[in-house]
Amino acid sequence: MSDSRPRVAVVGGGLAGLSAALALAERGCAVELFESKRNLGGRAGSFVDKATGEAIDHCQHVAMGCCTNYLDFCRRVGAFESLRRVRTLHFIGPDGERSDFSPSRWLPAPLHLAAAMRRLRFLSLRERISIGRALAKLARQRAAPAAKSVGEWLRREGQPPRQIERFWSVVLVSALGEEIERASLAAARKVFVDGFMAAREAYEVYVPTIPLAALYDEFVARRLGEIGVAIHRETAVERIVGTSMGVDSLALRDGSRRTFDHYVLAVPWSIAPKLLDDRLRAAMPHLVRLSEMPAAPISAVHLWFDRAISPLDHAVLIGKLSQWVFAHGVSRENGERPGGWHYQVVISASRSLAARRNEDIVATVRGELEAAFPAARGAALLRARVVTDRDAVFTPTADWEAMRPTQTTPVPNLFLAGDWTATGWPATMEGAVRSGRLAAEAVLCKAGRDVTHDPIVAPDLPRGWLARWLIK
Repeated sequence: MSDSRPRVAVVGGGLAGLSAALALAERGCAVELFESKRNLGGRAGSFVDKATGEAIDHCQHVAMGCCTNYLDFCRRVGAFESLRRVRTLHFIGPDGERSDFSPSRWLPAPLHLAAAMRRLRFLSLRERISIGRALAKLARQRAAPAAKSVGEWLRREGQPPRQIERFWSVVLVSALGEEIERASLAAARKVFVDGFMAAREAYEVYVPTIPLAALYDEFVARRLGEIGVAIHRETAVERIVGTSMGVDSLALRDGSRRTFDHYVLAVPWSIAPKLLDDRLRAAMPHLVRLSEMPAAPISAVHLWFDRAISPLDHAVLIGKLSQWVFAHGVSRENGERPGGWHYQVVISASRSLAARRNEDIVATVRGELEAAFPAARGAALLRARVVTDRDAVFTPTADWEAMRPTQTTPVPNLFLAGDWTATGWPATMEGAVRSGRLAAEAVLCKAGRDVTHDPIVAPDLPRGWLARWLIK
């Protein structure tokens, strides 16, 4: 008996491609996924620590409570229990004083933030009031003003440099992976409204307790196999062949051709145009131009000490080169640990590090850790490694935001997925999963399926009565 299911090829085994493949297979499509590398996960990868043989993520990835689609994706593949839920965020001020950010569980959103803001000791009362007023205006900001960046908007709103450095940049540079002088106001508003103001649990952070390589290569791959997705690892697509009338086939690097009914292109924005043949590029000049979209680097400094340097599993350092610090393993244990105690320092928008030697970067980061955590001053640094992804995220400028393509294309059976497509989200794991699910919805609609009563994209967190009234 012939298989009458829609046949779909997904090109790219990153989070966008994996989420598209999962959604399509769950709804009865015959899906094959093509990944040029051995491992799944795309830019969210891992390396092996030679001293211990453990898989270590190149850079720590986290989700927030507002990331409803990413969290639902983890539930569907059985990996949700491998996420640690963090409800209290720890900030270390410039003088080393610790502040714990924990919103009220009784006040409605967004008033629940008032208690948390009050605990930020590195901000004065006047500064907290000024920031609160700007946040209230941001929540009511419907139309985009003439400001080219959120940095420009903040200065227009009278936010002084100290407040920008100690609050706005702390949140936005980490969330967007980009400097506030480059990021759009719309992207910043998304972070603060959806990530903090709209719902009480939106701010909560979810940290993977297993390497991303295990999450994608074990949990996701196993689930995809269970529902019939054929995963072709180390199988590079050389070219997508077709015309404006439709894609004809995939030309693989080994010289073979594969034909499907529908095709989902789920690779980074810089690679997508290169996989299209000349006729398809001519049909999609807008996509070709996206290869010029600017990117921002993110660096991670991995350090192994001979002892625990802090009882905290994470911390945010204010006014330092180091931004987020994550302790891997159970940092509260006493005694020795084979290979040492591993800490990872994440530095987003790390362009300034390009001209610096790794030894200098490590020395600076270590000095900042010693200033924040007194126990680090007596600890021996066993080894260190600096990892930088120069094209970690696309830069969410106002101009490029408007150019992000939808998941459908002028070519009837070709669809796009990736955090760089139009999802309403910045370059995050949530944006990647949403893009894959939106692409899956588009494929199903093209195949004649009605997804109106069975939507793939998970809804946002529900807003409380006060948030619905205050946020436009």
